Amino acid sequence: MSTTTETASHSSSRRRILALIRKESFHVVRDPSSIVVGIVMPIVLLILFGYGLTFDVRRVPMALVLEERSAEAVEVAAGFRLSEYFAVSEVGTMAEAERLMKRSEVDGIIRIPFNFARDVTSGSGDVQVVVNGTDANTARIVLSYAQGAVGTWQARHQADGRIPLVGPAVRVESRMWFNEANDSNNFLVPGLIVLIMTLIGALLTSLVVAREWERGTFEALFVTPVRPTEILLGKIVPYFALGMLGLALSVVGSQVLFGVPLRGSLFLLVFVSALYLLVALGLGLVISSVTRNQFVASQVTLIVSFLPAMMLSGFIFDIKSMAPVLQAITYVFPARYFVTLLQTLFLAGDVWSVILPNSAVLALMATVFLTIAVRSTRKRLE
Repeated sequence: MSTTTETASHSSSRRRILALIRKESFHVVRDPSSIVVGIVMPIVLLILFGYGLTFDVRRVPMALVLEERSAEAVEVAAGFRLSEYFAVSEVGTMAEAERLMKRSEVDGIIRIPFNFARDVTSGSGDVQVVVNGTDANTARIVLSYAQGAVGTWQARHQADGRIPLVGPAVRVESRMWFNEANDSNNFLVPGLIVLIMTLIGALLTSLVVAREWERGTFEALFVTPVRPTEILLGKIVPYFALGMLGLALSVVGSQVLFGVPLRGSLFLLVFVSALYLLVALGLGLVISSVTRNQFVASQVTLIVSFLPAMMLSGFIFDIKSMAPVLQAITYVFPARYFVTLLQTLFLAGDVWSVILPNSAVLALMATVFLTIAVRSTRKRLE
């Protein structure tokens, strides 16, 4: 008897959930939300641009591979070490430097090869600089700084008569990893996925649910047998499907229109995007349940999700160039981890040392936000 009752209960629950999903889907199709931004967003933008962000690149972490210990090689390396633009860590081999680059522990490699002193004397010395090209703008700046460091050393030694005055004695041989074409689209287009999924997941969800609180729709649901979990599933599923459709359009557009490489697994891309979308949906539900007002929900969502996704995630601005306080704050926002995952999967490939920890953080955030959303939705009026 109890088994029959339990089966009937599960069947009723499924019917309620499907009815809520169908109702919410019709609402999405008939009444797409419009977002009006007032005074808060310009103020926040002004504060962030004026005080918090900078386009200057400072203390770029670089790996130094010194393959010979001649006086000339050591002096060139010292020029990089003493520069305010670089934070140099010496490693033993090029293979070790490449591993650090793949794990995003350094943004570039400086390699001074064997026979450097002999080549300098003959006027054909090379210094190899390899930079991470996922951020094309930062990569160009780092290369120019490297050229400047070598150029300063060369000018000083030409003045002393220690190297030939005719032609460059040392050339910088540069390579750009992960973005060989030095095309900013390869960096910006993956980041747009973050903004699209943040808008769909957090902003639209918070507005729609807050509007239902204002109109009394939730009060009507509270007199029915529907449960808080069923209500939230009815809200999440349509917007989750809409977010995944936005992901599909973005990926297809990145390939067809911009030719952005996708070097990682498509399955992993879909998986990590679904994780981030669940985080955004959970955040939107929490905000709407707490505020229960469309205007307040829109402003709170813009401040805690959309603006950080655009400005504090590494999508536009290099996090390493921000003030230390802001660098610490970025760890709170899920968009930081999603941007890292997208740039890695699109441009570097399946680098598991990057994918696993960032995916774990997103999974944890999704669990926390969805749990809070369920507990904050009560079948009672407050």
